[in-house]
Amino acid sequence: MRTKYIFVTGGVASSLGKGILAASIAKLLQTRGLRVTIQKFDPYINVDPGTLNPYEHGECYVTDDGAETDLDLGHYERFLNVSMSQANNVTTGRIYKTVIEKEREGAYLGKTVQIIPHITDEIKRRMLLLGRTGNYDVVITEIGGVVGDIESLPYIEAVRQLQWELPREDCMSVHLTLIPYLKAAKELKTKPTQHSVRQLQQNGVRPDVIVCRSERAVPAEMRRKIAMFCNISSENVIVSVDAKSIYQVPVYMHKQGLDDIIVRHFGLDLPAADLTSWNNYLQRMFHHSHEVDIALVGKYVELQDAYKSILESFIHAGAVNDCKVHVHTVHSEHINADNVAEQLGSFDGILVAPGFGSRGLEGKIAAVRYARENGVPFFGICLGMQMAVIEFARNVLGLQDADSTEANPDTANPVIDMMEDQKKTVIKGGTMRLGAYPCALKPGSLAATIYGRQEISERHRHRYELNAAYEAELEKAGLMVSGVNPASGLAEIVEIPGHPFFIGVQFHPELKSTPENPHPIFVRFVAAMLGRKTRGLAGSNA
Repeated sequence: MRTKYIFVTGGVASSLGKGILAASIAKLLQTRGLRVTIQKFDPYINVDPGTLNPYEHGECYVTDDGAETDLDLGHYERFLNVSMSQANNVTTGRIYKTVIEKEREGAYLGKTVQIIPHITDEIKRRMLLLGRTGNYDVVITEIGGVVGDIESLPYIEAVRQLQWELPREDCMSVHLTLIPYLKAAKELKTKPTQHSVRQLQQNGVRPDVIVCRSERAVPAEMRRKIAMFCNISSENVIVSVDAKSIYQVPVYMHKQGLDDIIVRHFGLDLPAADLTSWNNYLQRMFHHSHEVDIALVGKYVELQDAYKSILESFIHAGAVNDCKVHVHTVHSEHINADNVAEQLGSFDGILVAPGFGSRGLEGKIAAVRYARENGVPFFGICLGMQMAVIEFARNVLGLQDADSTEANPDTANPVIDMMEDQKKTVIKGGTMRLGAYPCALKPGSLAATIYGRQEISERHRHRYELNAAYEAELEKAGLMVSGVNPASGLAEIVEIPGHPFFIGVQFHPELKSTPENPHPIFVRFVAAMLGRKTRGLAGSNA
């Protein structure tokens, strides 16, 4: 079977959910027996999002092979339960970098290098690459931005060319747009969608399916109107009404026959979609017997997407524990030693989030101390683990000036220090410790119990580490290093034996949690919070 290509574009407004739509289509086709992958083309000139502020672009998602990518790749992995790679996220910066390097090497001698054909040819090459090298039946390509953006024009042009170069039955265009509801007029409006599709058609791309995002149900008559003005069949106008959970979207798309439309377009004879396990997960997610409240202590709390994978991991872990996890973001800059009990005292658990820089660190350290001294289940990720080490060094070892050289380069006790191989690095982009690394777990530790094995592999994104010169002293005082990298000896996991639940990890476990395989640390953390709450309720009823 020849590889089939689906291109997903967006119109009217950004943040409509192209990534969720692409992932939902992929999930449906996967349940029908196809080998599917998804790639994201981002129109910004950054080579990758690794140097972007989370306020700009949400979290930076890291793959096993060390790619710093758009957060949509997290949705792709969570929906498909498969790993993505460097090839699944391409930016304008990478496209231009490749073309310019080829020009310097002499690949275009005698030619004037231009957007057309050189940039668009490189875009097309990358669009087709996974289909030619990855053994996939279907490659779904999400085009970032909105039709009409100047930055997106080369990508739209590349799609236009591929619609003519590929056989009709091997190529399909899906356009996501908005049907706004005007409260003053008390009606839905189709005009933005009409203009969006017209703009796409003026650029030469013919949408085969239009998916209309809306807060309210769109009547059949209105869908027929959209079909008439946009020159497609009315059955190919699909409505995506706001859902309680992103994991409901594949089910909604299936009920409207989107996967059938795609399968017919490609001329395939496939079994019906089997969403049994997916629906079972939704059942567990929405119907629960328990609830817990957790404080997520961080400094990017104003933007939910900054901690997207962590939030999703709690949804997965909650479903396993028959529990609804309410995540409350608490700004670390608003926490200090005097108000920490007031800020965090009502929560069943505390997670100190990852991040960079010195802003808000003292609040995170205060949160760690509160959890350690009061038996509150604690989980620290990356920077959160480093704050746990600093807190322990200051308040248990008595090293009052213990710190990280990231925040205080002149500290006399750098219990957290830059990794040796990072000290020589000048270039910031793509130079951190990135991707999956092995970790050996200490027998009998909490970490080994959680994972149920002695060796694991987790994804990293950091420059600083626990300073090995302090490791023996910390362990003697009661902070166990329960996970280490077997090659470098880098401390990967710390925990406090005897505490109800206290664990910090240098890696990012949230990047590997999916509905079908919830991450075991999140699962056990939720269980610990639930156990503490249950014991507390039992005590209050005694």
